[in-house]
Amino acid sequence: MPNTLDRVPATLLLGAGPSGVAPSTYHALAKNTVGHMDPFFIGLMDELKQGLRTLFGTANELTVPLSGTGSAGMEAAFVNLVEPGDKVLVLQNGVFGKRMVEVAGRLGAEVTELGFEWGTPVDVAAVADQLRQGPYKIVAIVFAETSTGVRNPVAEVGELLRGTGALYLVDAVTAIGGIPVEVDRWGIDVCYAGSQKCLSCPPGASPITFSERAVAAIKARATKVPNWYLDMTLLTAYWGGGTRVYHHTPPINMMYGLYQAVYNILQEGVENVFARHLRAHQRLAAGLAELGWEFLVDEPYRLPELNTVKVPEGVDEARLRARLLAEHQIEINGGLGALAGKIVRIGLMGYNATEANADRLIGAMKAVLAG
Repeated sequence: MPNTLDRVPATLLLGAGPSGVAPSTYHALAKNTVGHMDPFFIGLMDELKQGLRTLFGTANELTVPLSGTGSAGMEAAFVNLVEPGDKVLVLQNGVFGKRMVEVAGRLGAEVTELGFEWGTPVDVAAVADQLRQGPYKIVAIVFAETSTGVRNPVAEVGELLRGTGALYLVDAVTAIGGIPVEVDRWGIDVCYAGSQKCLSCPPGASPITFSERAVAAIKARATKVPNWYLDMTLLTAYWGGGTRVYHHTPPINMMYGLYQAVYNILQEGVENVFARHLRAHQRLAAGLAELGWEFLVDEPYRLPELNTVKVPEGVDEARLRARLLAEHQIEINGGLGALAGKIVRIGLMGYNATEANADRLIGAMKAVLAG
C-alpha cells in the first residue's frame, strides 16, 4: 500500500506560519520517546523553562510551554485571569486583537475594544485617554500582529500602565525569537507565544509566562478557572515544584523539538538571530522595491519577520500565490479579514530568515509576474 507521507512536498514556507524547521529540530523530534514523569524528561523540562525565560526576557518562575498551539496560549492567558464582570480593555488593530475580544467576551468580561486602522500601530495617546475611563483589570495587546505585519508599541503602553493596577497581557506569538521581547522590563504580566513562527518548531506548543502579580490574581479568584486543561493552578503542580503531580500527558517529542529550537537560538546568540531577521527583511524590501511593490505598514512599525505587501493593480494575488507554490515550491499567504485580496504576507521567520530565501522568493515572483 502506498504511503502518502512518501510524497510530502519540500515547500519553502515563507508565509505567516508555520515556518521552516531546522534539520537539528527534526532530528530531535525523532528521538526515543520517554515517559512524561521520567526523570530525564523532568530535567529537560527544567532546562526548557530556563531557555524560554531568556527569550521572554523574564525571571518569572511560572514560565512553561503549554501543550497546544499559540491559540491555547491566548485561551490560557484569558481563562486564568478573567472572571465574569471583569473590565478588560483590548487594543485591537488586526485579526488576533479581534480574537482577544471574542475570548474575553465568552468568559463574561465587560470588554472595551479600542480599535485602530489595520496596518497602523496602536496609538499610545489614544490608549492614555481610554485608560482615564478605567480602571481595567486587564489591558491586552498583540505585539506582532500577524494579520497586518504591524509592530505595536508594547513598551510604551507598558509605561502607561505602571501604577494603574491593571494586568498587562501581551500576545508575542510572531514576535518571540524574531525581535526582542522584554517581559520584565516592559511590565508585562502575562505573555504567550507559539512554537511555529520564529522559534522554527512545528506547531503544537505555546510558551507562556506569568508574573508574580498575575499568579496572585489567579490565586485570588472568587471562582474556579473555567477550563480544566489550561488551569495554571493545576499545571503548576506538574511543571514546577520538587514533586511533580500528573496533570496530562504532554506531547513528549514536541517538547524535544521545542527544546532544540530554543537551544539553536541560544547557541547562535539571541542578538545575532535578531540581526539575521533584519538582514533578510532588508534584502526582501530591496527586491520588492525593484518590482515596484509597496509595504502596507510604515517603516518604523514594520515587522522584519512578517512582511505585508500591497498587491498592485492588475495582479491576481491568489493566482500569484498558487503559481509560486505549484511552480516554485514557495508558500506565501494572502490577507485576512478586511485585507483579503489586498495584500500578501511574506514571512522570513526563524530558520528561513535568510537573505538567500529572500532572493529566491523575489526571483520566483519575477518569473511568475513575467508569465
